[in-house]
Amino acid sequence: MSRIPAALLVIDMINRFDFDGGKALARAAEPASKRIAWLRGRFHAAGWPVVMVNDNFMDWKADFREICAVCSQDGMQGAEIARRLAPVPGDYFVLKPKHSAFHASPLDALLASLDVERLVITGVATDACVLANALDAHMRDYALAVPRDCVASITPARRDRALAVLRDNCRADTRGSRSIAP
Repeated sequence: MSRIPAALLVIDMINRFDFDGGKALARAAEPASKRIAWLRGRFHAAGWPVVMVNDNFMDWKADFREICAVCSQDGMQGAEIARRLAPVPGDYFVLKPKHSAFHASPLDALLASLDVERLVITGVATDACVLANALDAHMRDYALAVPRDCVASITPARRDRALAVLRDNCRADTRGSRSIAP
């Protein structure tokens, strides 16, 4: 079996955005969600895996489908984003209890079974959960891409600082999604 060149991780885009700074983050996430949807289509067309990675909002009884349903409801801050990026048949999904999905989740086992060489990490927030996942992936020797138009933070400055850390310390490719797409 040959290795899969890359897997796309979509971090915390199914989100209620109901926390301090959530409105600003949702505004920043809206254009990123459109680029992520485009990139996900490219991964599907190439036959490469897409892994939806999400918080469980400390609701230990909810599964991914329930979280998607709640976040997609009309009136919810991130409803349009959640509907745009809801998992489709063939997508994988992993619920994470903390910032990094490599901690206390089946992500390591899933990626090992998929035998991927590179992770393309997208989502929110660049300076929190995206950064934590990318650092953990780097520690596991994955090649990394974090396309700058597929991530968001509460402010552009916070996004840019996190991307600089990933580019400078982890050799992450932080060009736009068109440069990274399969």
